[in-house]
Amino acid sequence: MPDPAARDAAEEASAFSHPAVAPDASAAYGEHPDQVVDFYAPRDGAQQVPLVVALHGGAWRAPYDRQHLTPFVDFLARRGFAVASVEYRRGGSIPRQGGTGPVAGRWPETLDDVAAALDAVPRLAVEHLPQADPRRIVLTGHSAGGHLALWAAARHVLPPDSPWRLGSPPPLRGVVALAPIAHFDRAVELGVCGGAVTEFLGGEGEFDVRARHADPALLLPTGIATAVVQGREDVVVPQAVAQAYAEAAAKAGEAVGLTLLEDVGHFPLIDPSADACAVVAEEIAQLAW
Repeated sequence: MPDPAARDAAEEASAFSHPAVAPDASAAYGEHPDQVVDFYAPRDGAQQVPLVVALHGGAWRAPYDRQHLTPFVDFLARRGFAVASVEYRRGGSIPRQGGTGPVAGRWPETLDDVAAALDAVPRLAVEHLPQADPRRIVLTGHSAGGHLALWAAARHVLPPDSPWRLGSPPPLRGVVALAPIAHFDRAVELGVCGGAVTEFLGGEGEFDVRARHADPALLLPTGIATAVVQGREDVVVPQAVAQAYAEAAAKAGEAVGLTLLEDVGHFPLIDPSADACAVVAEEIAQLAW
C-alpha cells in the first residue's frame, strides 16, 4: 500500500508540473492588484457556450495564486467551455504570532473580493469573452476555492446582517466543488491545512460569530444544484469533510451529489494529465449544457 504522504507529494508534483497558460484576456473588478479575472475562450472556437467560473485553492494563503490553476482552466477551455478564473486577496506572507507559515485568508477582504468578482463576471464576460453565455454559469473551485464556490452560491441564505447577502439566488446553473473545505467544524477536527479554517476566521475568539457568515455547512439549503467531487485518498482535505457537508445538506432537505473517486488524492482533480480531471469536466458539463 503506497505511503499516503509520498502519494500526495507525487500527485502534487504532477499537478504543478504543467506550465502556466496565459489567458486570452484579463479584466479588473476592483483597484487592488489581486482583484482581477482572467478569461479563456473555448479552444474549438464555439460561440455562446457555458461559462465556468473557477476559484483556485491554496488554503486562502498568499503563496498560492491563480497561476497554478491555469492548466486546469485551459483543460476546461479545450473541452469547449468559456472560463473565467478569479483572483482574490489572500492572507499575508507574515505568519501570525506563534505561527510558522503564511496566514490563511484576509477577513473580510477575501469574501469581499469573491462576492465582487461574481457580481462583476457576467458584465465583464460580455466585453472580454464574447464566446461565453453569461446566462449559463457554473461555479467550480478546488480545496479552499471549493469552499469559496459553495459560499458564493449561498449568498442569498446568508444571515440578514451579512454584508455579502443577496436578495435572491445568484443566477447559476450549479456548483461543482472539488475537495472543498465545505464543513468548518469537521475540517477543524481533522486539522485541515494546518489550522487554516480557524486562521481564516480570525482565530478561536471569532470562530462562532464569523462561521455563520462563511461556513457552507451552515448555509443550507441553497436551492442550487450542487455536486462535490472528492478523492478517497485525499490526505489534504479528507473525504470526511465532504461527507459531513453532504450530510448537513441532507438534514436541511437538499440533495448534494457526492462523487468519490477511488485511488485519487487531492491534486488529480485539477491535473489535466489525470483521469480524475476528465471526471470533473463531465460533472461540470452535466450542469452546464
